[in-house]
Amino acid sequence: MEPFIVSARKYRPQTFKDVVGQQAITNTLTNAIDNDHLAQALLFTGPRGVGKTTCARILAKQINQDGRTDQEEDFAFNIFELDAASNNSVDDIRELTSQVRIPPQVGKYKVYIIDEVHMLSQAAFNAFLKTLEEPPAHAIFILATTEKHKIIPTILSRCQIFDFKRITVKDAAEYLKYIAENQEIEAEDDALHIIAQKADGAMRDALSIFDRVVSYSGKKLTRKAVTENLNVLDYDTYFAATDLILKHDIPGLLILFNETLARGFDGHHFISGLASHFRDLMVCLHPNTIALLEVGEEAKKHYSEQSKKTSSSFLLSAIDLANDCDINYKSSKNQRLLVELTLMKLASIDFDGEKKKSESLGNGRNKPDFIIPASFYKVSRPTTEVKETKVNESQAKTGHTEVPTTQSVVEEEHTSQNQASPVHTSTQTHKSDGNEYVNVAQESNPAPRAKINLKTTERRVSGLSLSSLKAKKEHQQNKKEDVIDESNLPKANFTEEEMQKHWADFVDILDNDGRKILASNLHSDVPKLTDNFTIWIELPNGTMKKEIEREKYDLMEYLKLKLNNHFIQLRITVNEATAKKFAFTPEEKYMKLREKNPAIDLLRKEFDLDI
Repeated sequence: MEPFIVSARKYRPQTFKDVVGQQAITNTLTNAIDNDHLAQALLFTGPRGVGKTTCARILAKQINQDGRTDQEEDFAFNIFELDAASNNSVDDIRELTSQVRIPPQVGKYKVYIIDEVHMLSQAAFNAFLKTLEEPPAHAIFILATTEKHKIIPTILSRCQIFDFKRITVKDAAEYLKYIAENQEIEAEDDALHIIAQKADGAMRDALSIFDRVVSYSGKKLTRKAVTENLNVLDYDTYFAATDLILKHDIPGLLILFNETLARGFDGHHFISGLASHFRDLMVCLHPNTIALLEVGEEAKKHYSEQSKKTSSSFLLSAIDLANDCDINYKSSKNQRLLVELTLMKLASIDFDGEKKKSESLGNGRNKPDFIIPASFYKVSRPTTEVKETKVNESQAKTGHTEVPTTQSVVEEEHTSQNQASPVHTSTQTHKSDGNEYVNVAQESNPAPRAKINLKTTERRVSGLSLSSLKAKKEHQQNKKEDVIDESNLPKANFTEEEMQKHWADFVDILDNDGRKILASNLHSDVPKLTDNFTIWIELPNGTMKKEIEREKYDLMEYLKLKLNNHFIQLRITVNEATAKKFAFTPEEKYMKLREKNPAIDLLRKEFDLDI
C-alpha cells in the first residue's frame, strides 16, 4: 500500500504556469529570468498558503536551468532553505554569510530562501544588512514573510518586493475541480465553492479541507456532505429564513433560529451569515453585479429567484438591521434575545414601510386606508354617545358603513346646527398574526347621513403640549420677521452715558424677572459706543457670546425705544484674556477678596480656615 501524500504536497506547482491566482507575479519573474533582469534580493510577502515558498523554489530551480541542462534536475545542492523562526540569532546569520562566499559546483546561482524572515532578531537583521546589499554575483536571496510590517526599513529598501494576493474563490474552486477530476472524484460545484470560501484565500488550506471532506464522503462530494463535515450553515438555512421574513412569519422564524442553535451554531454566526445572504441578494438585483456573487451555478439560480421577491429598499433596511446586530452582539448581555429581536424587526420591515407611506399620503382629499383591530368597534366609550343607525342589506353586502370620525366630532362642536359633512368609509376584514383587523377607507360623499348626538366634555389643551409650543414659536418668529419701512424710523443722536444708563436699567429688569444668567452675562463688561450707532462689548468666552446673541432681540428693542434710534447695532467680541478678571474657583474668589481687604488673610490664619 502506497503511503498517502496530502494534496498540498502532491499537487505543489512545479512551474510558474501551475501557480494559482498569482499570474502578475509569475509573469514578472518569468520575464526577469528570460531577460536576465533579476534582482539579487527578493522579498515575497502575503497571506499564508498563497504560494510564496512555492514560487521561491520554482524561481531557484529555473534560474539555474539552460537549454543544455536536464529539465528534471532540481539543483537541490544550489538551494538552501533557512527557517528564520528557529534560526534567528546572530550566529545563524554569520554562518549563512560565510557560506555565501563559496560559488556553486553545479549551475550558475546559489539561492538562499529565508522563510518567516520577520522572526529574525534586531541584531540578526543588522548582521545581514551588508551581505544583503552587496552579495556575491553567484548568490540570490529570497525572503518570505507574512508580516512585512515587522521587517526593518533598511532590509526592505535593499529588496525587490512582491506582494502576493489572496486566492479568489473562483480560482480556488477551479483548481479544486481540476484535482477532483484527476482523482476521479465526482464533486458538485457548490461543494467546491463552499470549500474555497472556508479556505479564506489560502490554497493550502483549501487542499487540506478537500482531503478531509474526501475522507468523509468518499468519491462523491456533495454540498450536504461538505456542510456537515465543515459544520457550516448551508445556503438552505438562509433561504428559508428569508422566505419566512418575507411572509412576516415571526413564530416560524424564531423556531428556525432555535433549530440552528440546537445544531451547535451560535447566534453571531447566524446573524452575520444572514447579513451576507442579504448582500448576495442585493448583488443579484442588477445584472452587472451578478459577477460579484461567489457561489456555484446552482446556488446562483436560487439567489436569482429569491431576489425577485425582494426590493432594494427592503434589502438595505435588512442589511442595516443585521449589521447593527452583528456589531452589538459581543457587548450584549442577552445575545439570544438580541438576535431574536432583530429577526422580529426584519419580519416587520414591509409592514412599517406601508404604514409610514400611508401616513405620508394623508394630506390628500380622499384619505388612504388604515388598519385598526375589529374589536375597536365593540368597545363602548363613556364620554361619547352614538345614535345607532340601521344598515340595509345592500350596505352589508358591499361592506360600506358609516363610521363617526374625529373630524365629525370637531365639526359637531363648531356648527350651530349640529350637522357635519358626511364621511363614508369602506371596511374589509382580514386576519394577520392571529388578530382580526378591519381596513377602513374614508371617502367624501355629498349624500346626507344620519344625525349623531354627541356629549363631549370640554377639551383642555396643556400649555406644554407640542401644538402650543409650536404656535408660540411661530408667533415669536412672525414678531421678529415683520417687514418694517426704515424710511420713517427715528434716528436720534445719543451719548455713551445715556446708552450705558439704559443698558444698566435693562440688566436690572432682567435680574428682577429672575433671568440671572443673562443679566450676569450683560453685566460682565461695560458697553462702549463706536461709529454708526454700534454698541460694542467684549466677553471672556464664546458661551456667553452665544447666550447674549440668542436673547439680544429684547435688549435691542428696549434700547431702540429708550434712545429713540432704530439703527442701533450690537457688536460682540471674545477675548479670553479678560477671563482673568473673573473669579471662578474658590482660590480665585479668595484672591479677589484679599485684594479688596487684606485683613481677610489675617482672619483666615487666625482661625485656621480652609479656602
